[in-house]
Amino acid sequence: MSSAASSRRCRERAHELRPHRPERRRPVVVDGRPLDAGGARHAHRLRRAAGHGGEALLAYTLVGGVEIKGARRWIALPGLSLQPSEFVKPTFAVVSAWLFARYRLRERFPGQWIAIALYALVVGLLIKQPDLGMAAVVSAVWFTQFFLAGLRLVWVALGMATGIAGLVGAYFALPHVASRIDRFLDPASGDSYQVDRSMDAFMNGGWWGRGPGEGTVKEYLPDAHADFVFAVAGEELGLVTCLIIVALFAFIVLRGFSRLLQENNLFVVLAATGLLVQFGLQAVVNMASSLQLMPPKGMTLPFLSYGGSSLLALGLGMGMALALTRRRYGGVET
Repeated sequence: MSSAASSRRCRERAHELRPHRPERRRPVVVDGRPLDAGGARHAHRLRRAAGHGGEALLAYTLVGGVEIKGARRWIALPGLSLQPSEFVKPTFAVVSAWLFARYRLRERFPGQWIAIALYALVVGLLIKQPDLGMAAVVSAVWFTQFFLAGLRLVWVALGMATGIAGLVGAYFALPHVASRIDRFLDPASGDSYQVDRSMDAFMNGGWWGRGPGEGTVKEYLPDAHADFVFAVAGEELGLVTCLIIVALFAFIVLRGFSRLLQENNLFVVLAATGLLVQFGLQAVVNMASSLQLMPPKGMTLPFLSYGGSSLLALGLGMGMALALTRRRYGGVET
């Protein structure tokens, strides 16, 4: 027994003296538990620059933006045009997530009220352009994050009432919104050329489509390369391919949510949820508009529609979502 006890003490002592190899860690650009102070400072500066930069560009479009079809949403640059609202969507979701998470971790930090003020500012600038569809998407993402951060039920009811009141107000205050809703409810009340041609494309395509490049609707359907690219896919590739596209979007969103179920970092949960909701909602709005399931809204189909600003912003948003949902073993990101 003495020999066994001595042997056990020797093993324990050897373990204590065994040199420990430090874990190789990479800087994590999230708030929750930064792995080094420098990375945390850089992350904080990046969040501030992204938030302030996006709001400044949104404000600039009202005075120096290019007006197209009655809306000032673009900034003309040499050789290209930039739509700042596309970049505000992902960056605002990350900034809001950081504010909500900081508020929950430090009750004295007024992150909740700062987030509310920023939301009012961003939505106000979007409506001023006007871009009601983008404002609705930003609102849906923001309220989802607010709810996950512990929003009280009274705030939920107030938010729903405010959203309904905003839609009613937009119907009476913005003529183009009223026209789109009226045409959706009663197609005979106005020009529904785009939606009619979109439905024709799906009917012409059938189950298997007419073949790549063999579609004809795209030749006279306005914005066939952007807002109605789903209709072009329906005609050329058929209903089966369209269902596969829907399944792919659903898989990306649900796979991201399943990964977040294993996450205990509040900032990561809020930021990734906002980015995934934004991605899925944008896809739903585009496809529903093409299928006449909702009033048409000029919103691109993620990674399928043509568009420089939209494509770059979607790449930025999904890149951040991938970084936030990556697996971490022993503090090391993989």
